[in-house]
Amino acid sequence: MRSVNPGDNFDSWRDAARRMLGESVPPQEILWEAERGLFASAMVREEPPGKLKVPAAFLDLAQTVTCHRDPQRWGLLYQILWRILRGGERHLLSIASDPDMARARLLEKNVRREIHKMHAFVRFKLIDADASGRERYAAWFEPDHFIVAAASPFFRNRFANMDWSIFTPKGCAHWDGKKLTITAGLAENPIENPDALEDAWRTYYRSIFNPARLKVKMMKQEMPTRYWKNLPEAGLIEELIETSKPRVTGMMEETPRPVKPRPKNAYLDRLLDRPNE
Repeated sequence: MRSVNPGDNFDSWRDAARRMLGESVPPQEILWEAERGLFASAMVREEPPGKLKVPAAFLDLAQTVTCHRDPQRWGLLYQILWRILRGGERHLLSIASDPDMARARLLEKNVRREIHKMHAFVRFKLIDADASGRERYAAWFEPDHFIVAAASPFFRNRFANMDWSIFTPKGCAHWDGKKLTITAGLAENPIENPDALEDAWRTYYRSIFNPARLKVKMMKQEMPTRYWKNLPEAGLIEELIETSKPRVTGMMEETPRPVKPRPKNAYLDRLLDRPNE
């Protein structure tokens, strides 16, 4: 049995997987585990002799799956890679019913969903400004998976004109207007004091809330309650749910407002004067 350290990201796992493939080590003879003391093997980075033609679709899948927190993801990906390159199953990626592929696709789906949630639920707060007046913002997020590096380019592109940091227990991202940097995660939220941006979020959320379209189960599915504690607008949710029924009833009981006359418009008048064809 070979004990192999996969590292903590796609690049480190890929280096180790290449070495194992180069040595023709089958999946059942590898124990993928992070370095834990004296008897764990060092992570291998040497390139195997020759180049391996790995399908681009597998690389896309692996880059996403390695962001998952499941410790078995390393062995699963190597099992799939071995079957493709050594087992001759070149079309394995297209077989949705295969147990290995079904598991990998589920992990991929979970990661992509978490990235979407991070894009939706990160809330920046103004922290300070430098001597030139350039402002710095920060946010705290608690992802289930190691998605910070994969999700951060979205924020770099969207908020390129300001400096910001996103702190999470599973990695942190920092943008200084020129370079995006990923650092180790933090155990606790370093952002303590709320600011005016939180009031702005609450005002916006209250203004767009439509009680007639409230579906609590669907809302909790799209915005899981585990994110609420870090969302400034989440403090309004219970209140808005409780008052939604009386508000809808009140709207239904209101006297219908008179229909406003059609505005004068020469072009529309000509269209209405035309006979139906």
